[in-house]
Amino acid sequence: MTFMKQSVIIQKPLEEVFAAAIDFSNSPEVMDAVVDVELLSEGPVREGYRFKETRLIRGRKIPAVIEVTDFVRNESYSVRSVQNGLDLRYHYVFTEREAGSTEVTFRGEMKTEGIRNTMMKPLIQRIIKKEDEDHLPRLKKFIENRP
Repeated sequence: MTFMKQSVIIQKPLEEVFAAAIDFSNSPEVMDAVVDVELLSEGPVREGYRFKETRLIRGRKIPAVIEVTDFVRNESYSVRSVQNGLDLRYHYVFTEREAGSTEVTFRGEMKTEGIRNTMMKPLIQRIIKKEDEDHLPRLKKFIENRP
């Protein structure tokens, strides 16, 4: 179930935007709550590629292993994290626009397991939205301000 959608136009070419977006070591610059990223897979990003992301949430460091579930170079990718009965999936689509700009569209989905998580789902979604709602504008600023 989609609970978050966003889109942004970045004034850089598609290949440059896509490369920066899949360089998950950039996550602390792009996502406010992310404090550390450890790459768990070697080689280029692809389906099955994994990394560990650590977020600072309400004063606590929370690690999560994230896996790339779909990947089409310079077009789209999806990532998934499953932890404590929460299945969180983020989908990104990249579209070339006029004058060398790129539109990035994002959609976040969450599924829950267990009665507690199901009942807490609206609260959990609000917390996640608060953490991640500005990541596309931050990605835009990060990419456009690079030399």
